[in-house]
Amino acid sequence: YQMQIDRYGFLLHLYYGRYAEGCMDYLLTYYDRGFSANPYDADHDRSYSMDALPQEFPTSGTGDFRSPALTIKNSDGTYSCDLRYQSHRITKGKYGLPGLPAVYADEEEAETLEILMEDAVTKVQAVLLYGVLPKYDIITRSVRIINQGEDTIHISKAASACLDFVSGDYDLISFYGRHAMERNFQRVPVSHGKQILRSRRGTSSHQYNPAMILAGKDTTEEAGDCYAMVFVYSGCFKAEAEKDQFNQTRALMGLASEMFSYPLGTGDSFVIPETVMTYSAEGLSVLSHNLHRCFRNNLCRGRWKDQVRPVLVNSWEADYFNFTGESLLRLGKHAAELGIEMLVLDDGWFGERNDDNTSLGDWQVNEDKLGCTMGELIRKINAMGMKFGIWIEPEMISEDSDLYRAHPDWALVIPGRQPIRSRSQLVLDMSREDVTDYLTERICDIVEKADIQYIKWDMNRSLMAAYSAKLPRDCQGELRHRYVLGLYKVLEAVTQRFPELLLEGCSGGGGRFDAGMLYYCPQIWCSDNTDAIERLRIQYGTSFGYPMSSVSAHVSVCPNHQNHRVTPFKTRGICAMQGTFGYELDLSKMTDEEKKMAGEQIAFFKEHGRLFQFGDYYRLTSPFENRDYTVWEYAAQDGSEACMSVVYTDMY
Repeated sequence: YQMQIDRYGFLLHLYYGRYAEGCMDYLLTYYDRGFSANPYDADHDRSYSMDALPQEFPTSGTGDFRSPALTIKNSDGTYSCDLRYQSHRITKGKYGLPGLPAVYADEEEAETLEILMEDAVTKVQAVLLYGVLPKYDIITRSVRIINQGEDTIHISKAASACLDFVSGDYDLISFYGRHAMERNFQRVPVSHGKQILRSRRGTSSHQYNPAMILAGKDTTEEAGDCYAMVFVYSGCFKAEAEKDQFNQTRALMGLASEMFSYPLGTGDSFVIPETVMTYSAEGLSVLSHNLHRCFRNNLCRGRWKDQVRPVLVNSWEADYFNFTGESLLRLGKHAAELGIEMLVLDDGWFGERNDDNTSLGDWQVNEDKLGCTMGELIRKINAMGMKFGIWIEPEMISEDSDLYRAHPDWALVIPGRQPIRSRSQLVLDMSREDVTDYLTERICDIVEKADIQYIKWDMNRSLMAAYSAKLPRDCQGELRHRYVLGLYKVLEAVTQRFPELLLEGCSGGGGRFDAGMLYYCPQIWCSDNTDAIERLRIQYGTSFGYPMSSVSAHVSVCPNHQNHRVTPFKTRGICAMQGTFGYELDLSKMTDEEKKMAGEQIAFFKEHGRLFQFGDYYRLTSPFENRDYTVWEYAAQDGSEACMSVVYTDMY
């Protein structure tokens, strides 16, 4: 990876790819292209233009008409930021980002490069941060914007990473979808114009994942050049790929610019969330292995990051809201007999929650429904030899709740307008300190009063028509980012208070399956779609950027509750072992043959779980190209064992 400070102080990108010796600045070309602006420093040299030169951190207002990484609105209303090199330093270890998730590494694993850039007129500074982890072929990028000028500025676009390629013909690999069908694999040519992947939904979203790959036309799983960019962030994002007028390609990853305007007063700073980049000359498998190893070892944290996850049963598709303390004990009895290690109580244990129209925000245990305290129920489950977990949706509030009646201003609602509902619920203003303090206190109180070992943290709607009563009217452009910072604040507080707690992320399934959440949750519910055959495609797309230890997958009932497909019990088990592995069905209704197979599956997983969750993952066929069967393999990094799975899919 090479860059160059040129004679005018611009920071030019030279090269990223296979190992090369010597300076690669011979790749730069200079000639008069016509209608390409020239910086004043170049005098009458019309061959020098930022509209054609590759850059590390392109900005608006320099004569570059391609997509910028940074756009700033100055106090005089102009959009201009001309950053020039001031200094740099290299330090041991990996930089951190206060209040934001980021890859971490000690002094033996990584180095940090900091490059200080400054606009001579406005005194706006940008500190470009590069984290280098040679063991994984990983380079991370973040930027800290500092206003050293006398007037307030507004950041209206902020990307943390830009890659400029002066040559090459690439495909763009991305992962699109919807609720219950996330991260579908898509590979299309990078064409003239701009291709944009983004979320405006307040989360990283079911629709587009904040990860993309640029691959050579002939790149396969086993051979060829490819570059990945993964955003370590859980809110609105924008990823761009653009082929320009000179057949050069630019790729950007960062925050969404829609509904975003972040003010910086004198001395204020803003940190752009991190982008993780990796390159492979040996195809897509190696690219994925680089990301998997980095995320497992240097992004996930806590006790569970390198521990095989417990086999669990979730109560949702067994009883939905219609459980009692007695039904949960029956489910626990059957689970213990099979060798299941944890019982998870899903939605419905709090307030007056007997359907999805009420009680979100009232995080008090409904002891009438359970017939006992939560602690008493858990002790009975523990006596069966199992751990206990719960589902929670802290970021939401129901209008029919004690919390809403006490604090209607805590909901994100535009004054004078009726609220926009989704799933009959509203969203709490996570940018408010009183809201995040309340949630932290309630969650910690619940965990402390009972031996809760696991929390499934859900989020079942998008942000829309959002307004914060706490933010000034001219600062509402900060809201969506401050919401995510508030979420991270609560997650950090809970995980630091309970380091033994296994936290699973969820947003209607895979609507917030991103690297930012992995910093707090080592596993994420991959999709609300529990059909084994459709999960093959969902988990296939997920595997390009995220380790399989992060993919929460369960054996569900048949006919499947989402699409009514009937799939053999054995097949459902094999597909669920592609992830963390568990069950989500009424165990009492299983046949004797199914119980026998479940016991065998659980025993097999316990024997080989470390291979499945921490081995290298190989995609041997694509379920998007081969409709007859899907094949994948796990292999231990030391070559000691491997397991290949083949699932026939001619049924769909």
